[in-house]
Amino acid sequence: MTDQPHPDGPHPDRPAPDEPQPASGEPRPASGEPQPAPGQSRPASDEPQPAPGQSRPASGEPQPAPGQPVPALFTWEFAADPYPAYAWLREHAPVHWTRLPSGVEAWLVTRYADARQALADQRLSKNPAHHDEPAHAKGKTGIPGERKAELMTHLLNIDPPDHTRLRRLVSKAFTPRRVAEFAPRVQELTDHLIDRFAKTGSADLIHEFAFPLPIYAICDLLGVPREDQDDFRDWAGMMIRHGGGPRGGVARSVKKMRGYLAELIHRKREALPAAPAPGEDLISGLIRASDHGEHLTENEAAAMAFILLFAGFETTVNLIGNGTYALLTHPEQRRRLEESLARGETDLLATGVEELLRYDGPVELATWRFATEPLTIGGQDIAPGDPVLVVLAAADRDPARFAEPDVLDLGRRDNQHLGYGHGIHYCLGAPLARLEGQTALATLLTRLPDLRLAADPAELRWRGGLIMRGLRTLPVEFTPTV
Repeated sequence: MTDQPHPDGPHPDRPAPDEPQPASGEPRPASGEPQPAPGQSRPASDEPQPAPGQSRPASGEPQPAPGQPVPALFTWEFAADPYPAYAWLREHAPVHWTRLPSGVEAWLVTRYADARQALADQRLSKNPAHHDEPAHAKGKTGIPGERKAELMTHLLNIDPPDHTRLRRLVSKAFTPRRVAEFAPRVQELTDHLIDRFAKTGSADLIHEFAFPLPIYAICDLLGVPREDQDDFRDWAGMMIRHGGGPRGGVARSVKKMRGYLAELIHRKREALPAAPAPGEDLISGLIRASDHGEHLTENEAAAMAFILLFAGFETTVNLIGNGTYALLTHPEQRRRLEESLARGETDLLATGVEELLRYDGPVELATWRFATEPLTIGGQDIAPGDPVLVVLAAADRDPARFAEPDVLDLGRRDNQHLGYGHGIHYCLGAPLARLEGQTALATLLTRLPDLRLAADPAELRWRGGLIMRGLRTLPVEFTPTV
């Protein structure tokens, strides 16, 4: 639920096997999220991997000296641990021109100060129309199928004044109070999903917990009827398998979701009461929202509902997955949090989630920006039309901003991380993501106190996408509960 779209790089994931249907009224297991292909060690993509070094000369920044090759980027080894490569870029090529796995060339911004500047610089447009793209890059910087589905008018693709107007309207529907009132439902969903595997003694926390929780939560918040939510789970599963499912599957899922949302918005508009009822759903709030008599059009409302669901669920999947993995591999920090929770405290949980967002957050790179005029970032000249990608994961490990940045410290106070962006495109849904992350982690640690990894960390596979960072699976074991 942030100004972050789906990864544009290859996703080598495979669909999960068919599963038994749940009893009526239960959330169905998330069969749509990714599973690894057996024995697969390379990205499942026919697209070229980036060549080392810069393909465009940099002006104003020292170039890597002979014998200092640029680390390999966007390989499986890089996906498992990108932080050493990002540290090298911060030191030697902080604004680095590279070819991405999709074939698109872009600048990577890796230092915190430069990243913060770029995220707030309105000369960097979110509108893909400003991309000076060669033929081979055309249409590779957005969500597959969104243009044909008439879903371009959302916060990820527009600039002021349209962005200002739409965000102001949407903010009236998506308030902190609405999120706070939703907390009991998030807790109910969390407990229900844990109930489904607590008696077994083992689980894949991505497949059985981190994936379905935000899907069902955002569907409830939007006002998608329970009987239709499994369709959303399947569409979201296809999107998260970007590149690994059937050819064109993402675009087809986008089209199906667009058609459903248009119909749902039309039905809700026709039946909308004169005054809002307590707990009114978010789509009804979007329809009702107005500014000086101006309402969202049905196309705008559909695009906003789509991006709230699309951008919101995967960031939370990765927040829960990456956060749980970090706690399981840092036993002292985990014990510190468990002791705090046992005392009924919430402060360390709140600062802990912020630290997990900084340390290994769900969004590795901010979404595409395009220079509208000549500008300079970190001493590097950027030409009009050039794509710019801010590497949030690199900026949030910058030693010039964070003390001991490679150390996980759940009590870290000076923690103005960029995990949810900065400036006018700061994540609209950050309060909901924080609520879901805090609820999921606290409930897991409390209900399954001996939770432990069921695989060697070196055997775990990370998705091979570009924007998001997350595990494909997270196998765990624990003492079964009665």
